[in-house]
Amino acid sequence: MKRAKKFTGIQKRWLLNSMSVVVLLIVLCVAAFSLSFTMYYYSGMQSGLKSKARTTTDFFSNYINQSYNEYYQFCITFAQTFEDKNKLELQFISRDGKIVASSYGQWAGESPQTIDIATAISTREIAVYSGRNPQTGERIMAASSPMIYTNGEVIGVLRYVTSLKAVDRQIMLLTLLAVLVGGLFVCFVIISSQFFIRSIIEPVTEITATAKRIAAGSYGVQIHKKYDDEIGELADTINDMSVKIGQAEKMQSEFVSSVSHELRTPLTAISGWGETILSSDTMDPVETRRGMLIILRESRRLTSMVEELLEFTRMQDGRFTLNVQNADIRSEFEDTVFMYGSRLKQEGIALEYEATDEEIPEIPCDVARMRQVFLNILDNAAKHGGEGKRIVATIHHEGKAIVFRIRDFGPGIPEEELPHVKMKFYKGSSKARGSGIGLAVCEEIVTMHGGTLTLENAEGGGTLVTISIPSGEE
Repeated sequence: MKRAKKFTGIQKRWLLNSMSVVVLLIVLCVAAFSLSFTMYYYSGMQSGLKSKARTTTDFFSNYINQSYNEYYQFCITFAQTFEDKNKLELQFISRDGKIVASSYGQWAGESPQTIDIATAISTREIAVYSGRNPQTGERIMAASSPMIYTNGEVIGVLRYVTSLKAVDRQIMLLTLLAVLVGGLFVCFVIISSQFFIRSIIEPVTEITATAKRIAAGSYGVQIHKKYDDEIGELADTINDMSVKIGQAEKMQSEFVSSVSHELRTPLTAISGWGETILSSDTMDPVETRRGMLIILRESRRLTSMVEELLEFTRMQDGRFTLNVQNADIRSEFEDTVFMYGSRLKQEGIALEYEATDEEIPEIPCDVARMRQVFLNILDNAAKHGGEGKRIVATIHHEGKAIVFRIRDFGPGIPEEELPHVKMKFYKGSSKARGSGIGLAVCEEIVTMHGGTLTLENAEGGGTLVTISIPSGEE
């Protein structure tokens, strides 16, 4: 047999928190309704009895100036002809608490022992009693009105008595009806809320299952969005996260593959030429020199790649720092352009520097880091835009910033790849060598200087890289 499903999680919290409040409010409402209805009903009965007692006492005041015998005889006659004897009991009570006459019979019942009689005699005002009859235990309501003789003497009490049995039964029925309505309302809230809770639990369960799949390595898996609300927004966020994790995983795999290839190529050249030089006893000096130059060039290339990877590692774990001091950034930029231009000339690429007569102030920066940025951007321009055989570099003082622009005349960057080119490990459709982290390092350096680095396709073809660094001017 299947075990009964227990309420857990959101359902349990909802039942304990929300429903406890709802039940408490309904109990308070039922109690308030019952109390209000009881007070209203009893207050109406009390007012009616007092009014009737007052009216009857006023009527009897015309006969109180007669003799006692005539007065008592009139009380007996009036009680015997009392029309509402089916609803009320009319009693005439003497000063010592004895029943003189009653609509239920001349000496019906024992002498009442409720406090309303003594209170009416002592205060000379109408007194009301509501409670249990000391003789029978029945719940009653009584109104006692003093009857005052012409000389000011209280000669007795006119008393109306009614049973509260029917009233209490009606109040009980109404209370039970209110409890039933409250119970039905609670059931309705529970049943209707189950649909709402289910609309939360089911998507959350699906999201949880999908998140577990993503955590297990199923990157890129998507959640079906059912609702356009916070749950839907959560699903969109996890879907976006899944896609980005998948992209990051793919880029990381491509990065490992790319770096492995980039390392293998120079290592193969170094290993091959090293073995060639060592195994040949009669190798031509010119050929030996050529091999040594290749070994040296590839070693530098490996060193550059390792340094780039180390820089990226420092950037990732927060050990990437700047050594800031005032520097002639124009001179540093020009030196880097001229130095790199000599290298590019050997590859048939012209690096043009458009000099400007405007004054470029010294700025606070890390000179070595900025040189690294310039060299990396120029190297990217040569690798990805070298087909155009031309690169243009400029520097300008624009407002409170020093702006560097480096443009190549190659094929440019596909529009769909522009938003991603500065992401770590991203190489896009380019077949050029590289680890895919150079631009990420460059952007980190520029950002740490308070500047910006942007890439865009230039008019007429090619890629334009713009670096803006604050000049430090107030």
